[in-house]
Amino acid sequence: MVTADNRDEILAALGYGDLKVTGRLVDASNATLFGEITVGDKSFNCIYKPVTGERPLWDFPDGTLANREYAAYLISQAMQLNCVPPTLLREGPFGFGMVQLWIDIDEDVDLAELYRKDLPGLRNLALFDVVINNTDRKIGHLLPTPDGHIYGCDHGVTFHSDDKLRTVLWQWEQKELLDSEIEILKVLAADLDGDAGEMIKQLITSEEFSALKLRVERLQAEKVFPSPSPDWPAVPWPPF
Repeated sequence: MVTADNRDEILAALGYGDLKVTGRLVDASNATLFGEITVGDKSFNCIYKPVTGERPLWDFPDGTLANREYAAYLISQAMQLNCVPPTLLREGPFGFGMVQLWIDIDEDVDLAELYRKDLPGLRNLALFDVVINNTDRKIGHLLPTPDGHIYGCDHGVTFHSDDKLRTVLWQWEQKELLDSEIEILKVLAADLDGDAGEMIKQLITSEEFSALKLRVERLQAEKVFPSPSPDWPAVPWPPF
């Protein structure tokens, strides 16, 4: 698990280490490359998504998915959820793109059963997805680790200014937010007016940033998890 003690070391390695592409995830709709980062005698596996490999989408500006992946990581950190693996933007063998630490999942966990459960890690991801307006939270984007932590991946189609939340994690629909979750949102709102907000403004449009702040304000005011929008499918397809 990534901790406060090793996060800076991992981010430094991801940013400045020697990046070598060793494979490709063929099921991904955009170019998603498996790689290895080497720094001295240490190495880390990673995912590398070059901007040049992004498939154009009708509802998102071209060439912005890597930025959105990084913005999602910044939100995860601002919310202190640690639900997105260390992520940054850098140059690589196929150009500028997103690089993210590879997470070795617990192969004994059945994802088709996991996503249905009421677990703190899944609830954290559900709240996180509402904040970033995730339009593609699939079952296969859940990364349970052997120590019980749950990460999420694939956050390229996020931060749209319209309500486009699509997720398999609807088990808390209209459930009241915990006091701790309301406090997380309060801290996030302050961070969006500070350094974190300044960084995220460079990664998404001004309209999307305003919508992000409004979602956080609405969650604080309503104090419940939202229901699906009637104007958009509630679950991504395929759900896995």
